[in-house]
Amino acid sequence: MLDINFILQNPEKIKKAARDKNLDPTIVDQLIETDKKRRQLIIEIQKVREEKNNFEKSIKAKPDQATIEKGKDFKKKLAALEPVLRDAEKEFNLLMISIPNVPDESVPIGKSAADNVEIRKWGEIPKFDFKPKNHVELGQALDLIDFERGTKLAGFRGYCLKNEAVLLHLGVIMYALEKLTVKGLTPLVPPVLDKEFCFINTGHFPWGKKEAYETSTGEKKEDIRWLAGTAEVPLVSYHSGEVLNEKDLPIVYAGFSPCFRREIGSYGKDTKGMFRIHEFLKVEQVVLCKNDWKESGIWHETLLANAEELLHDLELPYRAMLMCTGEMGEPQVKKYDIETWMPGRGQYGETMSDSNMGDFQARRANIRFRSVKGKLEYPHMLNNTAIASPRILIPILENYQTKEGWVRVPKVLQKYVGKEIIKR
Repeated sequence: MLDINFILQNPEKIKKAARDKNLDPTIVDQLIETDKKRRQLIIEIQKVREEKNNFEKSIKAKPDQATIEKGKDFKKKLAALEPVLRDAEKEFNLLMISIPNVPDESVPIGKSAADNVEIRKWGEIPKFDFKPKNHVELGQALDLIDFERGTKLAGFRGYCLKNEAVLLHLGVIMYALEKLTVKGLTPLVPPVLDKEFCFINTGHFPWGKKEAYETSTGEKKEDIRWLAGTAEVPLVSYHSGEVLNEKDLPIVYAGFSPCFRREIGSYGKDTKGMFRIHEFLKVEQVVLCKNDWKESGIWHETLLANAEELLHDLELPYRAMLMCTGEMGEPQVKKYDIETWMPGRGQYGETMSDSNMGDFQARRANIRFRSVKGKLEYPHMLNNTAIASPRILIPILENYQTKEGWVRVPKVLQKYVGKEIIKR
Protein backbone atom coordinates (compact mmCIF):
# COMPACT_ATOMS: atom_id res chain seq x y z
CA MET A 1 0.00 0.00 0.00
CA LEU A 2 1.20 3.49 -0.80
CA ASP A 3 0.99 6.48 1.52
CA ILE A 4 -2.20 8.44 0.72
CA ASN A 5 -0.26 11.71 0.89
CA PHE A 6 2.22 10.37 -1.67
CA ILE A 7 -0.70 9.44 -3.93
CA LEU A 8 -2.32 12.87 -3.56
CA GLN A 9 0.97 14.59 -4.34
CA ASN A 10 1.80 12.34 -7.33
CA PRO A 11 -1.48 11.34 -8.99
CA GLU A 12 -0.08 11.26 -12.54
CA LYS A 13 2.86 9.13 -11.43
CA ILE A 14 0.50 6.59 -9.86
CA LYS A 15 -1.75 6.61 -12.95
CA LYS A 16 1.27 5.90 -15.13
CA ALA A 17 2.26 3.02 -12.84
CA ALA A 18 -1.25 1.58 -13.20
CA ARG A 19 -1.17 1.90 -17.01
CA ASP A 20 2.30 0.37 -17.19
CA LYS A 21 1.07 -2.60 -15.14
CA ASN A 22 -1.94 -3.05 -17.45
CA LEU A 23 -4.39 -1.71 -14.85
CA ASP A 24 -7.15 0.90 -15.11
CA PRO A 25 -5.67 4.28 -14.05
CA THR A 26 -9.10 5.79 -13.29
CA ILE A 27 -8.97 4.05 -9.92
CA VAL A 28 -6.60 6.83 -8.83
CA ASP A 29 -9.25 9.49 -9.54
CA GLN A 30 -11.83 7.39 -7.69
CA LEU A 31 -9.54 7.19 -4.67
CA ILE A 32 -8.83 10.92 -4.65
CA GLU A 33 -12.53 11.76 -4.88
CA THR A 34 -13.42 9.26 -2.14
CA ASP A 35 -10.64 10.61 0.08
CA LYS A 36 -11.92 14.15 -0.42
CA LYS A 37 -15.44 13.06 0.53
CA ARG A 38 -14.10 11.15 3.53
CA ARG A 39 -12.11 14.11 4.82
CA GLN A 40 -15.08 16.45 4.41
CA LEU A 41 -17.29 14.06 6.38
CA ILE A 42 -14.68 13.78 9.15
CA ILE A 43 -14.54 17.57 9.45
CA GLU A 44 -18.33 17.88 9.41
CA ILE A 45 -18.79 15.18 12.06
CA GLN A 46 -16.08 16.69 14.25
CA LYS A 47 -17.81 20.06 14.00
CA VAL A 48 -21.18 18.57 15.00
CA ARG A 49 -19.57 16.73 17.93
CA GLU A 50 -17.85 19.90 19.13
CA GLU A 51 -21.11 21.84 18.90
CA LYS A 52 -22.88 19.02 20.77
CA ASN A 53 -20.23 18.95 23.50
CA ASN A 54 -20.27 22.74 23.91
CA PHE A 55 -24.06 22.75 24.00
CA GLU A 56 -24.16 20.03 26.68
CA LYS A 57 -21.57 21.92 28.77
CA SER A 58 -23.68 25.07 28.53
CA ILE A 59 -26.67 23.40 30.20
CA LYS A 60 -26.65 24.50 33.86
CA ALA A 61 -30.14 23.55 34.99
CA LYS A 62 -32.82 21.04 34.21
CA PRO A 63 -33.27 21.25 30.40
CA ASP A 64 -36.53 22.50 28.98
CA GLN A 65 -38.24 20.91 25.98
CA ALA A 66 -36.48 23.19 23.49
CA THR A 67 -33.09 22.20 24.93
CA ILE A 68 -34.02 18.52 24.79
CA GLU A 69 -35.10 18.86 21.16
CA LYS A 70 -31.86 20.64 20.27
CA GLY A 71 -29.89 17.82 21.88
CA LYS A 72 -31.88 15.34 19.80
CA ASP A 73 -31.06 17.32 16.65
CA PHE A 74 -27.35 16.84 17.27
CA LYS A 75 -27.87 13.09 17.69
CA LYS A 76 -29.94 12.95 14.49
CA LYS A 77 -27.23 14.76 12.54
CA LEU A 78 -24.58 12.34 13.81
CA ALA A 79 -26.85 9.36 13.15
CA ALA A 80 -27.22 10.56 9.55
CA LEU A 81 -23.54 11.39 8.95
CA GLU A 82 -21.70 8.55 10.69
CA PRO A 83 -23.02 5.71 8.46
CA VAL A 84 -22.08 7.78 5.40
CA LEU A 85 -18.56 8.15 6.79
CA ARG A 86 -18.34 4.43 7.49
CA ASP A 87 -19.30 3.71 3.89
CA ALA A 88 -16.77 6.26 2.64
CA GLU A 89 -14.06 4.74 4.85
CA LYS A 90 -14.91 1.28 3.56
CA GLU A 91 -14.70 2.45 -0.05
CA PHE A 92 -11.50 4.37 0.69
CA ASN A 93 -9.81 1.33 2.24
CA LEU A 94 -10.84 -0.90 -0.66
CA LEU A 95 -9.49 1.59 -3.18
CA MET A 96 -6.28 2.05 -1.20
CA ILE A 97 -5.47 -1.68 -1.35
CA SER A 98 -6.25 -1.63 -5.09
CA ILE A 99 -3.60 0.96 -5.96
CA PRO A 100 -0.44 -0.69 -7.40
CA ASN A 101 3.13 0.01 -6.42
CA VAL A 102 5.32 2.26 -8.56
CA PRO A 103 7.96 0.42 -10.65
CA ASP A 104 11.60 1.35 -10.28
CA GLU A 105 13.06 3.50 -13.05
CA SER A 106 15.28 0.60 -14.12
CA VAL A 107 12.25 -1.57 -14.96
CA PRO A 108 11.52 -1.76 -18.72
CA ILE A 109 8.05 -0.60 -19.73
CA GLY A 110 6.20 -3.31 -21.59
CA LYS A 111 2.97 -5.25 -21.95
CA SER A 112 4.02 -8.89 -22.21
CA ALA A 113 6.83 -11.40 -21.76
CA ALA A 114 8.25 -10.26 -25.10
CA ASP A 115 9.30 -7.04 -23.37
CA ASN A 116 11.26 -8.73 -20.57
CA VAL A 117 15.03 -8.21 -20.69
CA GLU A 118 17.58 -11.00 -20.40
CA ILE A 119 20.35 -9.96 -18.02
CA ARG A 120 22.49 -13.13 -18.14
CA LYS A 121 22.66 -16.80 -19.05
CA TRP A 122 24.47 -19.61 -17.30
CA GLY A 123 25.27 -23.17 -18.30
CA GLU A 124 25.41 -25.06 -21.54
CA ILE A 125 22.19 -26.24 -23.18
CA PRO A 126 22.61 -30.02 -23.63
CA LYS A 127 23.00 -31.40 -27.14
CA PHE A 128 21.55 -34.88 -27.34
CA ASP A 129 22.64 -37.41 -29.97
CA PHE A 130 19.18 -38.97 -29.66
CA LYS A 131 15.61 -37.72 -29.63
CA PRO A 132 15.06 -36.50 -26.06
CA LYS A 133 11.90 -37.28 -24.15
CA ASN A 134 9.89 -34.78 -22.16
CA HIS A 135 9.31 -35.21 -18.43
CA VAL A 136 5.87 -36.75 -19.02
CA GLU A 137 7.35 -39.51 -21.18
CA LEU A 138 10.28 -40.04 -18.81
CA GLY A 139 8.01 -40.03 -15.77
CA GLN A 140 5.74 -42.67 -17.21
CA ALA A 141 8.50 -44.87 -18.68
CA LEU A 142 10.46 -44.91 -15.40
CA ASP A 143 7.36 -45.21 -13.20
CA LEU A 144 8.05 -41.86 -11.55
CA ILE A 145 4.83 -39.95 -12.24
CA ASP A 146 1.25 -41.18 -12.51
CA PHE A 147 -0.88 -38.52 -14.18
CA GLU A 148 -3.80 -40.82 -14.96
CA ARG A 149 -4.50 -41.81 -11.36
CA GLY A 150 -3.56 -38.35 -10.14
CA THR A 151 -6.28 -36.91 -12.35
CA LYS A 152 -8.70 -39.55 -11.12
CA LEU A 153 -8.02 -38.48 -7.53
CA ALA A 154 -7.76 -34.70 -7.89
CA GLY A 155 -9.14 -33.78 -11.30
CA PHE A 156 -7.49 -31.54 -13.87
CA ARG A 157 -3.75 -31.04 -13.22
CA GLY A 158 -3.68 -33.84 -10.64
CA TYR A 159 -0.55 -36.00 -10.38
CA CYS A 160 1.12 -38.63 -8.22
CA LEU A 161 4.88 -38.79 -7.73
CA LYS A 162 6.34 -42.27 -7.25
CA ASN A 163 9.57 -44.04 -6.43
CA GLU A 164 12.71 -41.95 -7.02
CA ALA A 165 10.64 -38.91 -8.04
CA VAL A 166 9.45 -38.65 -4.43
CA LEU A 167 13.04 -38.68 -3.20
CA LEU A 168 14.07 -36.09 -5.79
CA HIS A 169 11.05 -33.97 -4.84
CA LEU A 170 11.83 -33.98 -1.12
CA GLY A 171 15.58 -34.02 -1.63
CA VAL A 172 15.72 -30.80 -3.64
CA ILE A 173 13.58 -29.08 -0.98
CA MET A 174 15.86 -30.32 1.82
CA TYR A 175 18.96 -29.32 -0.11
CA ALA A 176 17.63 -25.77 -0.55
CA LEU A 177 16.67 -25.48 3.12
CA GLU A 178 20.05 -26.76 4.28
CA LYS A 179 21.93 -24.41 1.97
CA LEU A 180 19.92 -21.34 2.96
CA THR A 181 20.18 -22.17 6.66
CA VAL A 182 23.97 -22.28 6.35
CA LYS A 183 23.78 -18.84 4.74
CA GLY A 184 22.08 -17.51 7.89
CA LEU A 185 18.41 -17.59 6.92
CA THR A 186 15.99 -18.71 9.62
CA PRO A 187 14.06 -21.82 8.49
CA LEU A 188 10.37 -21.54 9.26
CA VAL A 189 7.29 -23.63 8.49
CA PRO A 190 4.25 -21.30 8.67
CA PRO A 191 0.56 -22.20 8.40
CA VAL A 192 -0.81 -21.99 4.87
CA LEU A 193 -4.49 -22.13 5.85
CA ASP A 194 -4.58 -18.39 6.53
CA LYS A 195 -6.93 -15.53 7.28
CA GLU A 196 -7.79 -13.09 4.52
CA PHE A 197 -5.73 -10.23 5.96
CA CYS A 198 -2.56 -12.22 5.22
CA PHE A 199 -3.38 -12.19 1.51
CA ILE A 200 -4.30 -8.49 1.59
CA ASN A 201 -1.00 -7.67 3.29
CA THR A 202 1.07 -9.33 0.57
CA GLY A 203 -0.98 -7.80 -2.23
CA HIS A 204 -2.28 -11.16 -3.43
CA PHE A 205 -5.73 -9.76 -2.65
CA PRO A 206 -7.63 -8.11 -4.22
CA TRP A 207 -5.81 -8.74 -7.51
CA GLY A 208 -5.19 -12.49 -7.22
CA LYS A 209 -8.23 -13.53 -5.21
CA LYS A 210 -9.58 -15.68 -8.04
CA GLU A 211 -6.38 -17.75 -7.90
CA ALA A 212 -6.81 -18.76 -4.24
CA TYR A 213 -8.80 -21.62 -2.76
CA GLU A 214 -11.36 -20.55 -0.15
CA THR A 215 -12.25 -22.83 2.72
CA SER A 216 -13.96 -22.54 6.09
CA THR A 217 -13.30 -23.71 9.63
CA GLY A 218 -16.80 -22.91 10.91
CA GLU A 219 -20.12 -21.27 10.18
CA LYS A 220 -19.17 -17.62 10.74
CA LYS A 221 -17.61 -15.25 8.21
CA GLU A 222 -14.54 -14.85 10.41
CA ASP A 223 -14.05 -18.63 10.15
CA ILE A 224 -13.17 -18.35 6.44
CA ARG A 225 -9.61 -19.36 5.62
CA TRP A 226 -7.71 -19.34 2.34
CA LEU A 227 -5.01 -21.72 1.13
CA ALA A 228 -1.78 -19.84 0.43
CA GLY A 229 0.03 -20.23 -2.87
CA THR A 230 3.38 -19.37 -1.26
CA ALA A 231 4.96 -19.12 2.20
CA GLU A 232 5.31 -15.40 1.42
CA VAL A 233 1.64 -14.99 2.40
CA PRO A 234 1.96 -15.98 6.06
CA LEU A 235 5.55 -14.76 6.42
CA VAL A 236 4.74 -11.18 5.37
CA SER A 237 2.16 -11.08 8.18
CA TYR A 238 4.33 -12.94 10.69
CA HIS A 239 5.33 -9.59 12.23
CA SER A 240 2.12 -7.72 11.36
CA GLY A 241 1.17 -5.01 13.85
CA GLU A 242 4.60 -5.16 15.47
CA VAL A 243 7.23 -2.48 16.07
CA LEU A 244 10.70 -3.93 15.53
CA ASN A 245 14.07 -2.41 16.38
CA GLU A 246 16.55 -1.35 13.72
CA LYS A 247 19.25 -3.44 15.41
CA ASP A 248 17.17 -6.56 14.71
CA LEU A 249 17.15 -5.90 10.95
CA PRO A 250 17.57 -7.48 8.52
CA ILE A 251 15.29 -10.39 9.34
CA VAL A 252 15.65 -13.16 6.77
CA TYR A 253 13.48 -16.28 6.57
CA ALA A 254 13.58 -19.46 4.51
CA GLY A 255 9.93 -20.46 4.61
CA PHE A 256 8.92 -23.98 3.61
CA SER A 257 5.31 -24.77 2.77
CA PRO A 258 2.93 -26.71 0.60
CA CYS A 259 1.36 -24.30 -1.90
CA PHE A 260 -2.07 -24.22 -3.53
CA ARG A 261 -3.12 -22.27 -6.63
CA ARG A 262 -6.22 -22.52 -8.75
CA GLU A 263 -4.36 -21.46 -11.94
CA ILE A 264 -7.44 -19.63 -13.20
CA GLY A 265 -6.79 -18.14 -16.62
CA SER A 266 -4.09 -20.67 -17.45
CA TYR A 267 -6.42 -23.27 -18.95
CA GLY A 268 -5.24 -24.16 -22.42
CA LYS A 269 -1.61 -23.47 -21.39
CA ASP A 270 0.73 -26.23 -20.25
CA THR A 271 -2.16 -28.64 -19.80
CA LYS A 272 0.13 -31.66 -19.82
CA GLY A 273 2.78 -32.35 -17.25
CA MET A 274 3.85 -30.60 -14.06
CA PHE A 275 4.55 -27.06 -15.22
CA ARG A 276 1.16 -25.70 -14.09
CA ILE A 277 -0.32 -27.61 -11.19
CA HIS A 278 -2.61 -26.86 -8.29
CA GLU A 279 -0.42 -28.04 -5.42
CA PHE A 280 3.33 -28.19 -4.88
CA LEU A 281 6.11 -27.58 -2.35
CA LYS A 282 8.24 -24.46 -2.18
CA VAL A 283 11.05 -22.83 -0.23
CA GLU A 284 10.56 -19.06 -0.17
CA GLN A 285 13.10 -16.47 0.93
CA VAL A 286 11.53 -13.45 2.70
CA VAL A 287 13.48 -10.42 3.91
CA LEU A 288 12.65 -7.42 6.11
CA CYS A 289 15.35 -4.76 5.97
CA LYS A 290 15.79 -1.05 6.62
CA ASN A 291 13.77 1.47 4.61
CA ASP A 292 16.71 2.16 2.32
CA TRP A 293 16.67 1.59 -1.43
CA LYS A 294 20.38 0.87 -1.60
CA GLU A 295 20.12 -1.82 1.10
CA SER A 296 16.98 -3.45 -0.30
CA GLY A 297 18.56 -3.33 -3.76
CA ILE A 298 21.53 -5.31 -2.44
CA TRP A 299 19.18 -7.81 -0.84
CA HIS A 300 17.27 -8.14 -4.11
CA GLU A 301 20.46 -9.18 -5.88
CA THR A 302 21.51 -11.42 -2.96
CA LEU A 303 18.27 -13.39 -3.02
CA LEU A 304 18.59 -13.77 -6.78
CA ALA A 305 22.16 -15.02 -6.34
CA ASN A 306 21.02 -17.57 -3.74
CA ALA A 307 18.48 -19.01 -6.19
CA GLU A 308 21.01 -19.01 -9.02
CA GLU A 309 23.52 -20.81 -6.82
CA LEU A 310 21.03 -23.63 -6.32
CA LEU A 311 20.81 -24.03 -10.11
CA HIS A 312 24.61 -23.97 -10.32
CA ASP A 313 24.71 -26.80 -7.79
CA LEU A 314 22.10 -28.72 -9.76
CA GLU A 315 24.06 -27.93 -12.95
CA LEU A 316 21.00 -26.74 -14.80
CA PRO A 317 21.29 -24.11 -17.55
CA TYR A 318 19.18 -21.01 -17.01
CA ARG A 319 18.73 -17.36 -17.80
CA ALA A 320 17.88 -14.47 -15.47
CA MET A 321 15.27 -12.01 -16.74
CA LEU A 322 14.38 -8.48 -15.66
CA MET A 323 10.59 -8.36 -15.87
CA CYS A 324 8.83 -5.52 -17.66
CA THR A 325 6.07 -3.49 -16.02
CA GLY A 326 3.27 -5.52 -17.59
CA GLU A 327 4.73 -8.83 -16.41
CA MET A 328 5.48 -7.89 -12.82
CA GLY A 329 2.89 -8.03 -10.05
CA GLU A 330 0.91 -5.11 -8.71
CA PRO A 331 2.87 -4.86 -5.42
CA GLN A 332 6.33 -5.06 -6.95
CA VAL A 333 8.87 -2.30 -7.46
CA LYS A 334 11.25 -4.55 -9.36
CA LYS A 335 11.17 -8.22 -10.27
CA TYR A 336 13.50 -10.82 -11.73
CA ASP A 337 12.50 -14.24 -13.02
CA ILE A 338 14.83 -17.18 -13.46
CA GLU A 339 13.98 -19.44 -16.37
CA THR A 340 15.58 -22.88 -16.53
CA TRP A 341 16.17 -24.76 -19.78
CA MET A 342 13.56 -27.47 -20.38
CA PRO A 343 14.42 -29.66 -23.38
CA GLY A 344 10.86 -31.03 -23.59
CA ARG A 345 9.56 -27.51 -24.17
CA GLY A 346 12.53 -26.57 -26.34
CA GLN A 347 12.80 -23.34 -24.37
CA TYR A 348 13.41 -21.82 -20.98
CA GLY A 349 10.61 -22.08 -18.42
CA GLU A 350 10.16 -20.00 -15.27
CA THR A 351 11.32 -21.75 -12.10
CA MET A 352 12.05 -18.87 -9.70
CA SER A 353 11.01 -15.26 -9.16
CA ASP A 354 12.63 -12.52 -7.10
CA SER A 355 10.77 -9.37 -6.00
CA ASN A 356 11.49 -6.11 -4.18
CA MET A 357 8.29 -4.64 -2.72
CA GLY A 358 9.75 -1.56 -1.02
CA ASP A 359 7.58 -0.69 2.00
CA PHE A 360 4.36 -1.57 0.12
CA GLN A 361 3.68 -4.80 2.06
CA ALA A 362 4.93 -3.44 5.39
CA ARG A 363 2.39 -0.60 5.22
CA ARG A 364 -0.42 -3.05 4.51
CA ALA A 365 0.74 -5.32 7.35
CA ASN A 366 1.45 -2.35 9.66
CA ILE A 367 4.99 -3.53 10.36
CA ARG A 368 7.28 -0.77 11.58
CA PHE A 369 10.73 -0.49 13.08
CA ARG A 370 12.20 2.10 15.41
CA SER A 371 15.37 3.58 13.96
CA VAL A 372 18.42 4.32 16.09
CA LYS A 373 17.23 7.93 16.08
CA GLY A 374 13.87 6.88 17.48
CA LYS A 375 11.89 7.41 14.27
CA LEU A 376 9.21 4.89 13.30
CA GLU A 377 9.59 3.65 9.73
CA TYR A 378 8.18 0.89 7.54
CA PRO A 379 10.77 -1.72 6.52
CA HIS A 380 11.33 -2.80 2.95
CA MET A 381 10.23 -6.37 2.22
CA LEU A 382 11.47 -8.76 -0.45
CA ASN A 383 10.73 -12.33 -1.45
CA ASN A 384 12.26 -14.95 -3.70
CA THR A 385 11.41 -18.47 -4.79
CA ALA A 386 14.49 -20.42 -3.80
CA ILE A 387 13.08 -23.68 -5.18
CA ALA A 388 9.65 -25.04 -6.13
CA SER A 389 8.98 -28.71 -6.73
CA PRO A 390 7.85 -30.64 -8.69
CA ARG A 391 8.33 -27.91 -11.35
CA ILE A 392 12.11 -28.04 -10.84
CA LEU A 393 11.91 -31.79 -11.54
CA ILE A 394 11.03 -30.97 -15.15
CA PRO A 395 14.50 -29.63 -16.06
CA ILE A 396 16.19 -32.20 -13.81
CA LEU A 397 14.55 -35.17 -15.55
CA GLU A 398 14.85 -33.71 -19.04
CA ASN A 399 18.42 -32.36 -18.87
CA TYR A 400 19.79 -35.43 -17.09
CA GLN A 401 18.23 -38.07 -19.36
CA THR A 402 20.38 -40.62 -21.17
CA LYS A 403 20.18 -42.37 -24.53
CA GLU A 404 18.93 -45.50 -22.74
CA GLY A 405 15.95 -43.58 -21.41
CA TRP A 406 17.40 -43.42 -17.90
CA VAL A 407 17.91 -40.31 -15.78
CA ARG A 408 21.16 -39.42 -14.02
CA VAL A 409 20.74 -37.94 -10.54
CA PRO A 410 22.42 -34.55 -9.92
CA LYS A 411 25.45 -35.03 -7.64
CA VAL A 412 24.05 -32.84 -4.86
CA LEU A 413 20.84 -34.89 -4.73
CA GLN A 414 22.37 -38.37 -4.81
CA LYS A 415 22.51 -38.57 -1.00
CA TYR A 416 18.72 -38.11 -0.88
CA VAL A 417 17.90 -40.49 -3.73
CA GLY A 418 20.49 -43.12 -2.77
CA LYS A 419 21.68 -43.75 -6.31
CA GLU A 420 23.45 -42.11 -9.23
CA ILE A 421 21.03 -43.13 -11.95
CA ILE A 422 17.33 -43.91 -12.22
CA LYS A 423 16.44 -46.78 -14.49
CA ARG A 424 13.94 -49.61 -14.79
